[in-house]
Amino acid sequence: MNVRITGTGSYIPRGIETNQDFHEHEFLNADGSSIDYPNEVIVEKFKAITGIDERRYVDKELTSSDIGFLAAQKAIEDANIDPEGIDYIICAHNFGDVRADTIQSDILPCLASRVKHSLRIKNPKCVAYDILFGCPGWVEGVIQAKAFIKAGMAKRCLVIGSETLSRVVDKHDRDSMIYSDGAGATLVEASEEEGIITHETASFTYDEAYYLYFGNSNNQELCKDTRYIKMHGRKIYEFALNNVPLAMKTCLDNSGIDISEVKKILIHQANEKMDEAIIKRFYRLYKTPVPEGIMPMSIHKLGNSSVATVPTLYDLIIKNKLEGHSINKGDIIIFASVGAGMHINAIVYRY
Repeated sequence: MNVRITGTGSYIPRGIETNQDFHEHEFLNADGSSIDYPNEVIVEKFKAITGIDERRYVDKELTSSDIGFLAAQKAIEDANIDPEGIDYIICAHNFGDVRADTIQSDILPCLASRVKHSLRIKNPKCVAYDILFGCPGWVEGVIQAKAFIKAGMAKRCLVIGSETLSRVVDKHDRDSMIYSDGAGATLVEASEEEGIITHETASFTYDEAYYLYFGNSNNQELCKDTRYIKMHGRKIYEFALNNVPLAMKTCLDNSGIDISEVKKILIHQANEKMDEAIIKRFYRLYKTPVPEGIMPMSIHKLGNSSVATVPTLYDLIIKNKLEGHSINKGDIIIFASVGAGMHINAIVYRY
């Protein structure tokens, strides 16, 4: 028995926030002091490093569970299945439903339960739960779905990655320009065809647990009692470069597939330069040059939507909506991600 993805869907918000929209922000250092450079220079340097031109923000009336439901609807339609036959709904996120113009995260009930409710699934044996695993949450949800199916506990799982990071960012922090909103969903099912071949997961917490954290605003006078997503960018960059290529190599080596057979690497995207460096190090481990077009990028227009990045990227490619990229029957793909925890994971997959 094999396990493969049989349907995909994504929700890309309508609201576009361009880099120029940040020219009027009051960016401050972590200690609240002024930054010496004008905003135009800050934004220009940001673009050069991250590759981000613009990002998507959800409409005010929508929440993370709402857009997760919309992505799930598309995946169910794509798989052409009866949602009553879904055994598990696994929803990856990090901050729950944060309504517009509020500061409180809402995770009661869990987002997976909300999605199941919106899908109008009556079957009580369809188990709905959330996974908090940082940006690698969707990849880990797929790994868990595989485990349930292989163990005979399920035949079909709906795995969702949904996030509205625009509502948990400190507008006085330059890092706020990275984050965006979005949702991606996949049906994962038992199949006679090969799909997921191997996976690899690791959690580094001894020194790395708080590289990403919830912290105070850079403007303590205006935002005294509110906390926002914060990160130690340089530490994360070095951590990712040292550990992600090794995890990908372990995953690929365990699959028995040669590096030359890999057609696409769909990696979580928060920083274009970092992703390029990760891929270079990965191929260097095999003493092989990086193939042209191996790493499709969506970050330029969509930003970092955390758990939604990889499933959205996959959905765009197989639906022929990402120019210059395609995936054909039998192609070997690597899914990989790194994020808060610090967690790393990877999947070797045959399309």
